[in-house]
Amino acid sequence: MATRQGLQTFLALILGLLIAGGAGPVAAATPQAVTLNSRDGTALTGWLFRPEPAADTPRGTVIALHGCGGLYATTGSRKGLLNARHQAMADTLVAVGYNVLFPDSLTPRGETSLCTQKIGQRRIDQTERRADALGALAWVVAQPWADAQRVALLGWSHGGSAVLSATDATRADVQALAHPPVLAVAFYPGCSAPLRSGYRPSTRLVLMLGALDDWTPPQPCIDLGQRVGAEVNVYPDSYHDFDSPVGQVRVRADVPNGVNPGQGVHVGPNPAARDKAYARLRDLLVAALKR
Repeated sequence: MATRQGLQTFLALILGLLIAGGAGPVAAATPQAVTLNSRDGTALTGWLFRPEPAADTPRGTVIALHGCGGLYATTGSRKGLLNARHQAMADTLVAVGYNVLFPDSLTPRGETSLCTQKIGQRRIDQTERRADALGALAWVVAQPWADAQRVALLGWSHGGSAVLSATDATRADVQALAHPPVLAVAFYPGCSAPLRSGYRPSTRLVLMLGALDDWTPPQPCIDLGQRVGAEVNVYPDSYHDFDSPVGQVRVRADVPNGVNPGQGVHVGPNPAARDKAYARLRDLLVAALKR
């Protein structure tokens, strides 16, 4: 079991990053651009963060999958760089000793965001996201700095759905993995499709949900979790994107999907829920990646 001191250290790291604006230039870890192949043959750019010193024994690795808005900030001083949540998560995980890889599923396919596209009209869906996640897994376990037995998947929203797709034991490509992830954590994924398709997890699955989410509603995920024996965490007073380190709750009228199509969706942070979810994430990673 994780120690209280370790938990306090982890939360202090997160708090420091959030106070600094999530990813300020002083706190930010520096990524390395890498190229890896999706299972569908697409050449993907990935942003790799590694703890210092770089040349040491193989470590646990987190593969982090972005949502429908992609990896990058679109406004402000971080425009074109990893957005605040991705950078803050990378900083935090690297600081406690993990490698972190962020594959970019959108830019190589000529997209910058899927959020304003109707689901049925998107050119990138879970077929591509699954291929990318499986390609990233294959690439990571082949690296000398990665322990093939200590790899976790983490994703948000569309990337959370990709976590589900890449751990669906009913699929032959998932069954064929030589080194499956030892943990899969999905923040507010869409669960209606896997609930209908008979999804079965190939690894330990944990769901992090906002009770008030009107973009990817929690109930299908609660039902899915109960059916497959996953850990389900539902955070009260929380909307989609509740773990964002910046901004405030607002309505995105440009999103055509959600519980009330055409009426927009609520997005934005709940700091209390974020702290609880990230504390749980930390404990899960410590147990799964043995650090």
